Amino acid sequence: MELKLARSQVNAKPKSVQLAKIEEVIEKEGQKIFYFDRENSHKDLVALVEHFEEKEFSVYLREVKYGLGEEDYMYEIHIL
Repeated sequence: MELKLARSQVNAKPKSVQLAKIEEVIEKEGQKIFYFDRENSHKDLVALVEHFEEKEFSVYLREVKYGLGEEDYMYEIHIL
């Protein structure tokens, strides 16, 4: 599964990350907060949450608005 990380600038293209890389980070650090771009489908993010819940992690998904526009949001996923 490939997901797009949140953009660091409004006009920049989002960088992609593989599920295996996310798993490596979690194994190394134990917990982590990831920010994902609005271009990700909600279905993919729910699949990510379910994947880590099956591995006995607590996972929180929320939508973070950072502006007044309809497209000014990103997804935050906290994996514990």
